[in-house]
Amino acid sequence: MLKEVRKKRAYEDIVVQIHDLIKKGRLKQDDQLPNEKELSETFKVSRSTVREAILSLETMRLVERRQGDGTYVIATSEEALVQPLASTLYGEKDDLIDIFFLRTIIEPEVAQIAAENATAEEIEELEKILRKQEDEVALGVREAHQDTTFHHLLARMAKNRVLERLSLALVDLLSETRDEYLQSEERKRGSLKGHHRILDAIKAHNGSAARKAMHKHLADVEKIVFNKKRGGGKKS
Repeated sequence: MLKEVRKKRAYEDIVVQIHDLIKKGRLKQDDQLPNEKELSETFKVSRSTVREAILSLETMRLVERRQGDGTYVIATSEEALVQPLASTLYGEKDDLIDIFFLRTIIEPEVAQIAAENATAEEIEELEKILRKQEDEVALGVREAHQDTTFHHLLARMAKNRVLERLSLALVDLLSETRDEYLQSEERKRGSLKGHHRILDAIKAHNGSAARKAMHKHLADVEKIVFNKKRGGGKKS
């Protein structure tokens, strides 16, 4: 399965080989990798090079080192397709406007698929989330937990593992911005209103309406966030 590498930066070749085996399903979630000594002998490299490769795979969220036990694959083959992009999003200080742009491409698609395939149980779960969000608004809770949970559930409802992982990465990446955006009562109520529009479209299994509702919701959020940024961080 694995072969000797001959690059100057040999750890990169190790990463590519192991990543490829996960993508192809030859290394599966919860499989244990050989130990450092065995990998060093297989790849004909030093143990420090192996450790560098494992660290890179950990950063990509493909494997996990468990103290006193070994290194295990934690990503599925589907996740292995998107995790490097997700980890890049986490690791880079990209302009917020670029991240929001990508979100406006991904999340309306997620909302449409969710509307077309929503089960009664999933709709009920969305309704529960919005009731909790209403409670948060009424109590003046500053955190955006239910807002995040709403978007996470929509991503799961799309029933596409790659699309779900990418959507979750974007939502989680913007969690700090979301908390800031939702601090005022007006903003929290605006977010709740946008979620209700999306839910109404999903309950009607109207994919086109769900897509439009998500577009409007994200546009409203973007307008507030970037008007604030241009205003030097002053609260409106």
